[in-house]
Amino acid sequence: MRLTPEQLEQFRTEGWLFLPELFNAEEVDVLRREAVSIYDEQRPEVWREKSGAPRTAFAAHLYNEAFRLLGAHPRMIDPVEQIFGEKVYMHQYKINAKSAFTGDVWQWHQDYGTWKRDDGMPLPHAMNIAVFLDEVMPINGPLMLVPKSQNAGDLKASHDLQTTSYPLWTLDEETVTRLVNDGGIVAPKIVYLTLNAVSNYIRTPTRPEFIAHRDFTPIQTVDDDALVRYARSHRQAAE
Repeated sequence: MRLTPEQLEQFRTEGWLFLPELFNAEEVDVLRREAVSIYDEQRPEVWREKSGAPRTAFAAHLYNEAFRLLGAHPRMIDPVEQIFGEKVYMHQYKINAKSAFTGDVWQWHQDYGTWKRDDGMPLPHAMNIAVFLDEVMPINGPLMLVPKSQNAGDLKASHDLQTTSYPLWTLDEETVTRLVNDGGIVAPKIVYLTLNAVSNYIRTPTRPEFIAHRDFTPIQTVDDDALVRYARSHRQAAE
């Protein structure tokens, strides 16, 4: 899969790109089912909110076949390699959940701020790729992005260890307000892959390996129909 010149230009200008229905219903359905089973597991990679509700499942590609296939899927990997002009490796993999009505917030932040400070990533030459597994609407706590904020550089951040169960290097309200005034705000309609250029591998990681991976091997993509074949074989086995 390759991005069009128009998509590349939008990405360079806005800092993000939304590709609706990149995966079909059959592929998303098997990922949704597998995510629920992962959240039911008691393992160190599954972080929970103070209420006990699941918040993030790290490194699912290392212990779940469906998410392994997603993490090496050409529709996820090829566009990022096209933008970077080099091979990428998996810096981080997580499945984020948001509990209805009472879920903890995700503070405003730049992801690179954490990758730089906690993992020793030299340059902002990494990218988040997200797949929405549930319908996301303005009324149910969607992810929000600030277009053009990628041009603001590495902003001053504070390490928030109190607000939620997941520590983040966060931005203050004044900074976020300034960014929103400049670029606006959008809520695109989550599985996160953080793909890092191989040449930009992290130097001084401080977090567990299942959060910031130390395997810098370039990703080798699977066949484009790999998830569909997995979903069908999985369904047949259950029948």
